[in-house]
Formats: sequence, C-alpha cells, structure tokens
Amino acid sequence: MILQQLVNGLTLGSLYALIALGYTMVYGVLMMINFAHSEIFMAGAFVSLLMYGRLGALAPPEALSLSIVGGAAASAILALAMERLAYRPLRRSSRLTPLISAIGVSLVLQNAVFLYSDQSLAYPQGIAIHQFTIGGVQINSLQCLILGVALSLMIALHVFVNKTRLGTAIRATAQDPSTASLMGISVNGIIALCFLIGGALGGVAGGLNGLYYGSIKYNMGFVPGLKAFTAAVVGGIGNIAGAMWGGFILGILESLAAGLIPNGSEWKDVISFAILVGILLFRPEGLFGTHVPDKV
Repeated sequence: MILQQLVNGLTLGSLYALIALGYTMVYGVLMMINFAHSEIFMAGAFVSLLMYGRLGALAPPEALSLSIVGGAAASAILALAMERLAYRPLRRSSRLTPLISAIGVSLVLQNAVFLYSDQSLAYPQGIAIHQFTIGGVQINSLQCLILGVALSLMIALHVFVNKTRLGTAIRATAQDPSTASLMGISVNGIIALCFLIGGALGGVAGGLNGLYYGSIKYNMGFVPGLKAFTAAVVGGIGNIAGAMWGGFILGILESLAAGLIPNGSEWKDVISFAILVGILLFRPEGLFGTHVPDKV
C-alpha cells in the first residue's frame, strides 16, 4: 500500500513541481508572488483541448503531443503579456500593489474562461494506457509519461539555469538586479524570460493534469496553484531545485495521507496547508533555502 501511494505521490508531485517552478522563478527575480500563475496553468489545459479538437486529421498521440506543446506556447505568451501589462508598470510601487494586480489578473482570466464554459469539459485520452505490476505495485503508462515529461523539463531547466550564459544572467539578476544592469544584462528581458519559461512549464502541467484526471474546468487552477505555491515554499521559494523537491515531497505526503489515514482523501488538503503553516513558522526559508541576513 505504501509503495503504491509513493508512485501516486510521485505522479502528483511532478505536476506540483512544474507549477511551482513558475512561482519560484518569478519570485527569484522580482520578489513577488504571481498568484495569477494558477490561471496560466488552467489556460494551458483549455488551449491544448481546443487544439486537440482542431487536429483531428492526425493520429491521437501526435495530436495530443502537439496540443500540449501548443498549450504550453499559449501559456508562455499569456504570461509574457501579463508581465508586460500588469506587472512591469507597477515594478516601482509597493509590494502590495503588484500582489493586488496579480489577484485581479487571476479573476479576469478565470471569469473569461467561465464565460466560455462554466462546466467541466472532458479531456481526451489520446493515448492507450497500459497497466504494469512491479513488486505488487500497479503503474500505468500515463503515470510514466507524466513523470518522464516532468523530470525531463526539470533537468533541462536546471541545466539551462546553471550551465548557460542566459542562465548566468538569470542568477545574476535574481541576486542583484542593479549590479546586473550595470554589467550589461537586460533586466527587463531576463524578467520577461522568467515569465515565459514559467508560463510554458505551467501550460505543460495544465495539459498533463487534464490528461491525468480526464476533465478540465475554469477554476481548476485554484487548488493546484495553492498547493504548488506550498511546494515552492516548502522547498524554498526562489530556489529552483527546492521547488522541484518541494513538489515531490508535497505530492508524496498528500498521497500517503489519502491512502493511509481513515477518510484521508477528505483531509489531504488540510494536511497540505498545515505543512505550509509549519514551514512558515519553523523554517520560513524552506527546506532547501538558505537564510540571507538583510544588509544594514
């Protein structure tokens, strides 16, 4: 039973980790929580569903792959537009102002999709699902696909941020935007790039989430978005590796609670947010973050 819940938790945690990376990248360079990121995740799912319906001439696996890529691209563009229109003009304002703007953008996007459809929409399977039993643990090909795609994207992001010139520019901007600007780095361009990458990862997570659960809805981003934010805080918000590990930790703990505690499925959300409160109280820098004292 425990091993089965670990497998389920890894699948769920990989989705949380992909969404959490969007939160942590934006926070790393702007020190701002983009609460509209959950709607980026939702938009990716809806765009991928619409694209799948237009690609009926292709075989289902190819149509599904292209639709998820298209959803990721649309989410990336939406995140970029969000940064340019809703956040950049407020960058010199108090920290509360962009937070309110983020909540406003979230409500606008959610209600825009609500006008399109206020009901749950079936998300196509697209691929044949095969079941495997390994050591008494049931694993299906969809879980392997979700975990494989998520891990591949996380590794690619880790390599990009730590081994490329643009990645060095991202880390420099996150550490000290003013000095980075003096060194010739386009701070605005780097911030836009972080929104672009985070939006694309959120869009992929939206498509995979629809594929995993079989349906999508206009408010589907609310709870996963909060849990991904929890995962980012658990790992150490602003820490890319921490967001990845935080997603997996939260997914595993949630699955273990749902499977091992009586009526655990009703308590799993409470447990997730109790973890958030505990981290904020006892280790606010997160499990993998480091405490940096303020300069005087």
